[in-house]
Amino acid sequence: MPKVYWWQTLSDALRLVKGGAKSRAGLAEPGFRPVVQGPVVVSPAIPRRYRPTATLTASFALHAAAIGSVAIAPQQWRWWLGAMLADQAALAAIGSWPRSRLLGPNLRRLDPSRAGTDRVALTFDDGPDPGVTPRVLDLLDATSARATFFCIGRRAVAHPRLVEEIVARGHSVQNHTFGHSFAFAFYGPRRLGRELDRAQDVLGGLAGVTCRYFRAPAGARSPYLEPLLVRRGLELVSWTRRGFDAVSRDRERIVDRLVGGLAPGDILLLHDGRLRETPSSAEPPVLEVLPRLLQVLERRGLRSIALTSEIGLP
Repeated sequence: MPKVYWWQTLSDALRLVKGGAKSRAGLAEPGFRPVVQGPVVVSPAIPRRYRPTATLTASFALHAAAIGSVAIAPQQWRWWLGAMLADQAALAAIGSWPRSRLLGPNLRRLDPSRAGTDRVALTFDDGPDPGVTPRVLDLLDATSARATFFCIGRRAVAHPRLVEEIVARGHSVQNHTFGHSFAFAFYGPRRLGRELDRAQDVLGGLAGVTCRYFRAPAGARSPYLEPLLVRRGLELVSWTRRGFDAVSRDRERIVDRLVGGLAPGDILLLHDGRLRETPSSAEPPVLEVLPRLLQVLERRGLRSIALTSEIGLP
């Protein structure tokens, strides 16, 4: 076992022994009856160590300099306080840029050695949704396309059979937090860890395989996230291009955003989960956009693959 993971493995084991079945039942919403879960297959992860980026190293150095300077010359505290506040604002801005690598590794495209000349990766966020996900699966089946579903833990608890169906049809289930809070980027390390772990427990139990990829809600994150992902064997995934189908109703624009400049290795983002919890009478755009997108892929000789543990960060 890679040395970098031993403390997390021990922590997970202690938590499971302490909580047992009761801890899993505690994840359920009212009225939910837990499904019988089989053994979880631990898929191999690429061992890696946490290495702060140049951006974070500079931020650490600034804070250390501020503490040392104020200790020597207390009258300069206002200047250093302003510098640290500006640094925090800059880090927050960087964290709101989903495709940035300034806070750590970020899989924005498939590794060229794996993508070849004919592969892309379709990904779907915010499910599973009983009114949308089964129809998305049927559309994918029609062209034998494979995809990755970044599932919200609490929705997986509410609709466990959908998670099982995604896997049964040959697709990949990955971690999209347990609660999908838009305040996720402002959580402290402990709360971030809980969000990751609860989703890992639920999705791993239902899918039968440990999640190896993670996508943050709206792609926003904080400097605390990367070391927590490393400890859990998770890798951050964003996208190459997205359709903004969660906020736009213009089907033409959504398709154009996805296929404009489309190339092998691209990671495409759509949504099989609704923004609102209440049912909507309007058809979600993905059900009209996906068939057209799949036709474009077929015409261009591209095929969609699911993110698996073999893809890895380039």
